[in-house]
Amino acid sequence: MEKVGRMKLGSQGLEVSAQGLGCMSMSNGYYGPGKPEPDMIKLIHHAIHHGAKMAENLTENDIRKNLPRFQPKNLKHNKNIFEQVNEMAKRKGCTPSQLALAWVHHQGNDVCPIPGTTKIENLNNNIGALSVKLSVEDMAQLESIASTDVVKGDRYGSVSMNFAWNYTDTPPLSSWKA
Repeated sequence: MEKVGRMKLGSQGLEVSAQGLGCMSMSNGYYGPGKPEPDMIKLIHHAIHHGAKMAENLTENDIRKNLPRFQPKNLKHNKNIFEQVNEMAKRKGCTPSQLALAWVHHQGNDVCPIPGTTKIENLNNNIGALSVKLSVEDMAQLESIASTDVVKGDRYGSVSMNFAWNYTDTPPLSSWKA
């Protein structure tokens, strides 16, 4: 199993793992009931051992069933996009999730994905994304398949969209102190 490398973010020298571990689905909250504490402790220890630093199938209670992209009017179209991504993943010898994470990793040295999981097997698959190499052609193909204007339905429901990144007031990079 590959170790997760380190990277520096921003100009202040903050060092993080090249791929984090999102923890929102571990406890009670937005994604439903929390997972058993001993299992989550085991997952966190496994992640730390492999270098990650803290930073499917939808069940009946899965909140994502209510999200616009998973509504019947959008699901058929979006499933076709997934099938195209899945075919590319097969050609690259990886899973669709690894391909998506690899795409994020290839966005630049200052980008760090933080995928969430509650299972060691999924964490290992996420770490495997660090080994997926994408050519310029691969990147262009992925961006044409799954660009934001191709995917149907908002990512979040109307209430949650108020908290999305594009509704924030982040100061321009030029105003940040070096």
